[in-house]
Amino acid sequence: MPRGCGIQQHLGTDFDAAIIGGGPGGSAAAAYLAKAGLDCVLLEREKFPREHVGESLVPSSTRVFRELGFVDEMERARFPRKYGAVWTAPTNPKAYSLDFDGLQPDYYADVRFAEVDQPGVPLNYTWHVDRGKFDQLLMQHAARLGADVREGVAVSDVEMANGDGHRLRYKSNGSSGELRAKVVVDASGRRTFLGNRLKLRVRDRYFDQYALHTWFGGFDRATICEGPSKADYIYIHFLPVSNTWMWQIPITDDITSIGVVTQKSQFASARETRERFFWDCVETRPELASALRGSEQLRPLKEEGDYSYAMKQICGDGFVLVGDAARFVDPIFSTGVSIALNSARFATRDIISAAEQGDFNRSRFSTFETTMKTGVRNWYRFIALYYRLNVLFTAFVQNPRYREDIIKLLQGDVYDEDEPEVLRRMREKVELVENNPDHIWHQFLGTLRADELAAAL
Repeated sequence: MPRGCGIQQHLGTDFDAAIIGGGPGGSAAAAYLAKAGLDCVLLEREKFPREHVGESLVPSSTRVFRELGFVDEMERARFPRKYGAVWTAPTNPKAYSLDFDGLQPDYYADVRFAEVDQPGVPLNYTWHVDRGKFDQLLMQHAARLGADVREGVAVSDVEMANGDGHRLRYKSNGSSGELRAKVVVDASGRRTFLGNRLKLRVRDRYFDQYALHTWFGGFDRATICEGPSKADYIYIHFLPVSNTWMWQIPITDDITSIGVVTQKSQFASARETRERFFWDCVETRPELASALRGSEQLRPLKEEGDYSYAMKQICGDGFVLVGDAARFVDPIFSTGVSIALNSARFATRDIISAAEQGDFNRSRFSTFETTMKTGVRNWYRFIALYYRLNVLFTAFVQNPRYREDIIKLLQGDVYDEDEPEVLRRMREKVELVENNPDHIWHQFLGTLRADELAAAL
């Protein structure tokens, strides 16, 4: 009989691998390692299900699901299918009637993932997910594959050692315990357990974003929609507030996740003003505000901060950092879960190889480290260009010369090239606009600039 989550299978204290955190990155890592026959334990401090932000996937996630035999589980869960994405902006004729070198911005742009074939991904859609349900299903899947999954177990310390393995101390139900593991996978999310403990974390001084989000019932998702077939796409709504935007994500047929993302400097400082701040932002798009006012808010507003940071290193002797524990920039392209899943995919390849050699030195994780740095750097550049001049993004995505390459980025395949050609072209266009105060687009430049931190790290 398959073992359910929370039941301790392993009777000893020595493991090949210990994973801190049971979110998508941790559960995927546990699933990969268990499937390969490694003895691994996953320690999750909370009891699932639990609420979590990051509710929309990108198609590259499907490659991980296929390798883990999880696609059928996703289908059985009946999560809303995500066939594409839409970006909208206030109808400002001045901003969206300017042509530059054949690039024409628009206040409405959309893509369908099916427009471009993706190697290893046979589906022309991905999913929007209720993270409470999704994370629990993936954790249970790791357990069925043989991982020792322990919920309500909070890691309190990791004593890094050579030879007999790292020693992890934890607390559970008021008592303490410890175990040893040859390699530690930190998948603790934005808590970045090892990143903080080893003083690896570096703040990103430019991307300092915060979000306020909640669920609404009965919201008319067709409020801004060109055709009913696109009502269940993810929508990114630009707001006429500096570096501020709003997401719209289907959770069920009737429930929609709505979030406002802005810079910390604009984020309301007093808790009692958060509700007003949220609605003030939404009201800058009257048609959206009217539809939201006519629906039912199902949850209190929740805030997410401390989004943007990097690590001096994402692996070392006997440890790797995956997902948000390694790096997070901004949720604008729904990359969080995909990066977590793919970082687990790349990390576990190196861990399995290291286990075969009996050597867990940092050099054994060099492929993982190089691949993730390349991918995250490309995401960073893409997001930075987007914030610097978002009218350029809509112009590129609508232009046949660049559309296919933009869709490839949005599908999540960013790990193979140091700098995709389309990113280089976008960067060159932004530099032209930046360096010419008389350029027709110069007045539309955003205030966020790309920090070179990502490239340096």
